Amino acid sequence: MSLGEPLGEPPGESPGDLAMNPEHCATAARRRDDPLVGTAAPARRWLLIEYPAGWATHALQSPLIPPRVGGRLEALARSSGGRVLLVRRHGRRRLDVPRAWVVVDHDGRQQWGTWDGGDDLERAADAFAGGPVPSGPQEPLLLVCAHGRHDTCCALRGRPVAEALTDRWPETTWECSHVGGDRFAANVVLLPDGAYYGNLSASSAVPVVEAHLAGRVTPAHLRGLSTEQPVVQAALVAAHERFGPGGARDLVGETAHAVGPDTWRVRLTGRGTLPAVVEATVTRERRPPAKLTCRAAGEAAAYAFVVTDVRAFGTG
Repeated sequence: MSLGEPLGEPPGESPGDLAMNPEHCATAARRRDDPLVGTAAPARRWLLIEYPAGWATHALQSPLIPPRVGGRLEALARSSGGRVLLVRRHGRRRLDVPRAWVVVDHDGRQQWGTWDGGDDLERAADAFAGGPVPSGPQEPLLLVCAHGRHDTCCALRGRPVAEALTDRWPETTWECSHVGGDRFAANVVLLPDGAYYGNLSASSAVPVVEAHLAGRVTPAHLRGLSTEQPVVQAALVAAHERFGPGGARDLVGETAHAVGPDTWRVRLTGRGTLPAVVEATVTRERRPPAKLTCRAAGEAAAYAFVVTDVRAFGTG
């Protein structure tokens, strides 16, 4: 296989075929109207490793990553609450050029490096463990899950979105490995905010990302922020829907207290045009069992977060 040829993913269907295959998890989830809110996987620090060849089902087990390094990265992600993803540019890729890695913190710092083998990735792991060195302002990074070996829907729905975003932001858009929530494909994560958007298409992704970068989240596609726990994520989405538009950092979680079985009272603080304080009641409900991913062996029950009694106090 020649350098630059797309590698390692199974053949897919055209976007026009997506809605016609009821077996795909994202198609079934839309039919069930599975709720998005409260489903962003937790992380405050990210390590992105450029890996232009095909990714294994479990990304850090991909062939070019030494097992000792992959194991260390998995352990660091678990212990730090961070996330490690493989990334690549959309389209034809070359393997004879330096591969990048970058550590991104929620505070906006980024540290970049290049790698050719295990020793280089050990340095990336050190930066991930200790945090990136101080840096000046950096461009936001746009990640599109396109991990076809992990879930068919991620490739079929993610790749058209990656192409659309690459056309608009070629230097900051990357395809990435599994981010969670396969049934909400196409999924896009914006760093350093940690904003997860789902149920996107090639036509909807560009305006959603444009709005986010301009300081206006789109609640209809916002799964949540990776920096907040699920009940707070749900309250944030509801508050943006009720009182927005506002930016991803214009509302933050302050407290979340259990007030009953599977029920929390969440308090948010806001700034700018958003209320100074928002309080919401969030209830966690178990959904009927369903096949939640294309690879799932059977059905499982997911949680939904229902927000009621959203109240505002003052302005930010």
